[in-house]
Order: sequence, then C-alpha cells, then structure tokens
Amino acid sequence: MGGMALGKDYAHQHCSVARALEVIGERWTLLIVRDAFYGVTRYNDFLTHLGIPRAVLVARLRSLEEAGVLDRRRYQESPPRDEYVLTERGVALWPVLLSLGTWGTAHVDGVPTLRSFVHADCGAKLDPHGQCTACGRVVPVEDVLLVPGRDLDPEPGNPVSRALLKPHRLLTRLDVERG
Repeated sequence: MGGMALGKDYAHQHCSVARALEVIGERWTLLIVRDAFYGVTRYNDFLTHLGIPRAVLVARLRSLEEAGVLDRRRYQESPPRDEYVLTERGVALWPVLLSLGTWGTAHVDGVPTLRSFVHADCGAKLDPHGQCTACGRVVPVEDVLLVPGRDLDPEPGNPVSRALLKPHRLLTRLDVERG
C-alpha cells in the first residue's frame, strides 16, 4: 500500500495547530518542557531524568530557546554553566501539558498515577482545566504543587526522580542532590 511520507514540516498547513507543532511537536520536546515546569533547569538533570540522547537534548534545547519557549541563563561563571528556564511563552504551555497528561491518564491503557497537581494555597486537586476543585479558581501555574502519586517508584535510580518524590511547587528550581 503506497502512501506519501509526511514532510519534514507543516509549511503548507495554514492552521494554528500545525504551526504550534512546528515548535513543540518533535519527540522529546514536551517532556523537556514538562521537566522545566517541574523545576529541572540544568542540562545534566534533563539528560539524567529523561534518558534522552545528548545530541537530541542539545538540538531540542536550542530549538526551544530559538522559539522563545526557554531562556538560557548563566548561573556559574567558572567554569561557565547555564540553566534553562521557561519564558512567558513557555509558561503559557501549562494548560496544554495539564490537558495532555489528564487525557493520557483517562484514555491510554496502563498509564499509572505518577503525580497529581494541587492548589498550593488550599491543598485541593486541580481539575483537568487547572481549576481548584475546592475554591473554584483557575490556579496560576506558580501556585500549583506537584505531589508524588501512589505509582511512583519509591527508590528511583536517578537524583532528579528522587528529588521529585517530595511535593514541589511548579516553576521553582528543583533541589537535586549532586553526587
């Protein structure tokens, strides 16, 4: 059965979904953005947590920076070391990630409950649209607490996953123990 292979981009698609996929549609890209929400900021921490090939991580970080989703900032001068943080454009992806995760849990067989999102102010869970189930407010991403779920490995093999075993406010740098 012959078919046309998908092109490298969506240049002929005049649609906002296609244009968004040009920025965030490649494999690994949304997982990098997800980790940035979790507070992962350093190259080695992305590498360790995601298990992503180095060349792919470099390319994805560069493309996210060029697209204005991540900002690279120097945190150490000698030796020079940079971190990656979400820009305002990147933070605007929060509803997309929340919806995609909610959809995955509800509609993909075998997806465990690894984490939940709660309103830091009152402790109530968020609904699939980011609204607090207790107070009814749409919770700004910086007021969202990431809480470990029942299906998380209690003794993960990498320091980023170990740091994520504790409740953690989104967009706050994750405190990863360095070995």
